[in-house]
Amino acid sequence: MFLGQPQFDKKDAVNLASVIDELVEERGLDREVLSTIVCESMLAAYNKRYPDLALNVEYDRQTGNILVTVKKTVVSTVSDEDLEISLKKARAVDKSLGLGSEVWLPFDGEIGRIEILRAKQVIANSIRKIEADAVFSEFKHREGSIVVGVVHKCERGGAVVKIDDVLAFLPKSLSIPGEKCSPGFSIRVLLKEVLPEPQNDSQLILDRASADFLEQLLKIEIPEIFEKLVEIKGVARIAGYKSKIIVASHDKNIDPVGTCVGVGGGRIMPIRKELGGEKIDVIPWDDSRELLIQNALKPARINSVEIVDGGSKALVWLDDDQRSLAIGKMGQNIALASKLVGMDIQIVAQAVDGEVALANALRAGAERSGEDGAE
Repeated sequence: MFLGQPQFDKKDAVNLASVIDELVEERGLDREVLSTIVCESMLAAYNKRYPDLALNVEYDRQTGNILVTVKKTVVSTVSDEDLEISLKKARAVDKSLGLGSEVWLPFDGEIGRIEILRAKQVIANSIRKIEADAVFSEFKHREGSIVVGVVHKCERGGAVVKIDDVLAFLPKSLSIPGEKCSPGFSIRVLLKEVLPEPQNDSQLILDRASADFLEQLLKIEIPEIFEKLVEIKGVARIAGYKSKIIVASHDKNIDPVGTCVGVGGGRIMPIRKELGGEKIDVIPWDDSRELLIQNALKPARINSVEIVDGGSKALVWLDDDQRSLAIGKMGQNIALASKLVGMDIQIVAQAVDGEVALANALRAGAERSGEDGAE
């Protein structure tokens, strides 16, 4: 049972009460949960200072004070005042008490500044955990989808973006190369990952450089893809340079490529604009892997394709004047085509062996570059 009023540093009590009020108002945290956190943290601080006592801490919502009590045993002769109370004093408080009874009484011991600071740190950590859990619950189901935010701050490692009053981070490695960071401007991003706890002050990791971001954009901008009348069979992307997508129609009356590109490019242009002018090749699906590879290597014209090594490699024959188109800048076109069809595409042509070797080396280098940029 609890008897009487405890002694406590009023200044600290008022400060803690005001902190609870501020957190409830500013962060929308539950008052009951905060009160429990404060009491548990203060109890831990008192137990650290007085490890041999049975203590309890309660928060008085009406007065805003912390109530600290200690459990004592009623005895005939007191040998330890911290743990015992005489029968005479006990019955002055409650006449029903007898020898051996246990009673909770006000505790007038104080804790030092170090214990108070430690308690406040525990409170702060507990609040951060509550907020982290709230963010995780709110955003986890949106992971992998496109969200809209406002650029809050530009840093060397990336951009801080505010999404629904929560700060998220867009790493430079997941940004479109050359894209300008402009505080205050609206931005569409892929919610790549929602972390259970903040890392580098953020739980939400954003992305604009991946193939997933492009695929989600296509679903938003092109109704037939959203309605699954047109299916995206594959996406390969080197952010800032070019992307290739394979599309198939589930309706014989719908041209998948024309549907994605639109009249005069009216559908694909807004997507390219979102990507900073990045080129996008839209390729029709074909059950023939040879024809699929030919289409994937456009704008180059391919003479013939041979699938070898159990389907893991494709040898491509083309005219000399088509080789540079097939390879692309720094080998990026053939690298994208290889990634798109899931095969190692190699050029075979009537050319000096060194030229062919250089072409395939450029392709391999571009593949590695694209993989690094997507990380």
